[in-house]
Amino acid sequence: MENTTYTVCRQLVALCVSHRVRRVVLSPGSRNAPLLVAFAREKAIEHHVVVDERVAGFVALGMAMRSNEPVAVVCTSGTALLNYAPAVAEAYYRHVPLIVISADRPDEWIDQDDSQTIRQQGALGNFVKQSYHIPSREDDTALWYARRMINDALLQAVAPCSGPVHINVPLGGTLCAVADVPSSTPRRVVDVRPMQVLSQADAAYLASHISTTEKVMVLVTMHHPAPELQEALSRLAQLPQVVVLTESIANMRDDNFIPTIDRVLTTIDNSEKENFAPQLLITLGGAPVSRMVKEFLRHYSPAEHWRIGCESHIVDTMQSLTRRLMVDATALMTQMVPLCTPCLATYAALWSEREVVATALHNHIVDEAPWCDLVAFSHILPAIPAGSVLHLSNGTTIRYAQLFDTPQVAASYCNRGVSGIDGSTSTALGASLVDDCMHLLITGDMSFGYDAAALATRLASPRFKIVVMDNGGGGIFRFIKGPSDLPELEECFEVQYRQPIEGYAQLHGFKYFHAGSEAELQRELPVFFAEDNAPAILAITTAPEVNASILRHYMRRARE
Repeated sequence: MENTTYTVCRQLVALCVSHRVRRVVLSPGSRNAPLLVAFAREKAIEHHVVVDERVAGFVALGMAMRSNEPVAVVCTSGTALLNYAPAVAEAYYRHVPLIVISADRPDEWIDQDDSQTIRQQGALGNFVKQSYHIPSREDDTALWYARRMINDALLQAVAPCSGPVHINVPLGGTLCAVADVPSSTPRRVVDVRPMQVLSQADAAYLASHISTTEKVMVLVTMHHPAPELQEALSRLAQLPQVVVLTESIANMRDDNFIPTIDRVLTTIDNSEKENFAPQLLITLGGAPVSRMVKEFLRHYSPAEHWRIGCESHIVDTMQSLTRRLMVDATALMTQMVPLCTPCLATYAALWSEREVVATALHNHIVDEAPWCDLVAFSHILPAIPAGSVLHLSNGTTIRYAQLFDTPQVAASYCNRGVSGIDGSTSTALGASLVDDCMHLLITGDMSFGYDAAALATRLASPRFKIVVMDNGGGGIFRFIKGPSDLPELEECFEVQYRQPIEGYAQLHGFKYFHAGSEAELQRELPVFFAEDNAPAILAITTAPEVNASILRHYMRRARE
């Protein structure tokens, strides 16, 4: 069978297959030609070609995030690799397994004024679990060394705590040469790891502490869907001393959970916050979205704070950490929760009753509000078809979503590892390539314009839809403390022009919809979601000044 003449490239791809890498995103180039040929001719790996490496990195991130499997991304030499950095950083802080593979010039040509050469070794060192530099020779010893490093990289990406790795492959000679080469299966190294369980004594101790503490709060932040963990947390939430708070991207649902944290916290006056504060706080998941819950828990510190996670460093977001539980959350909860018993407490009831009040106040504000982003979200989110996957950009978009419950949505995602506005569209697009359900991205106009190159990939299917909140750009800066008070707000923080959303749609084959009022939105939403001939974009036009005023009023109502 004809393939690249570079043995190391063929063996790298073969090892990817052995380690169950099923998807790769390729970006064109000349230095990476042997890698492109080797991956493209491997039928066991699905490949997608994306020209823009920054977009390619986020597309691969979305695939890995949605599939919960490692995904490879391949680029040529030079600055191409640096364009991966935003997506790799996001993957690092979200523990997403990305296999970054970069072609490079042979070592002797680095810093020699040869084209497309930079110092690629360790270029992503701060944002990957490990960097690997493959030898450029192909003698037996060098190939053994290369196989050893590739095996190590592929194992590092997935366990014990997932994350990105970087494999740098120097290539010289005739890059596009192909020949009949014998197929071979390089030796795969398999990790055998002990099962993650607590000792009986540790499980009993933790359960006993929960059983005897009157105010226990479990805060679940960014997390991938995990049915067994959700079931264990549902059991825990039945205890009268336990309240389970879940963010919009926690992907955990139960009638006993509080899924709209900010909605509830805005109704708790300072004089009563101490009553709502936990004695024991248990956190799991990624970076919290809610600024309010962070401020609340930092000010009213629990006596004990347990964090469940496999990070290599201490994560003490609430400044109260007392115990790290370095074990898989599902394994821990399924082992510990059956040992927990109820105590005489009203903590869960306190939060549940306040949630009812908060929902009524929320509905009243939405009903009385003029046309604005808040009103638009009140129509968009309930209208999302059941079983859809929801993606949210950073800024005000994810914060609005925190105020609403979307039980019909199969899963919700946002790039909260680093919380940048770059890559939102590309990440959602990548995720949409993994399965056959509808994927909806709700994004701000600034985020949309920043990642418009994603539309040029032509990878979007009719199952992929985008809602753009066309509110003048930078709406978050009218809301957050600091920029909103500066005279440079409009000049330096906000975009101050409307993105050519319809032009982008026409250019890239998206069906375009627009709504500039509540009545128009109600009319357009069913048609937008029903569109099945092409991917679709719905632009929703609102006034930034009104949006900021309504959102500030909503968030400050407890103090008014």
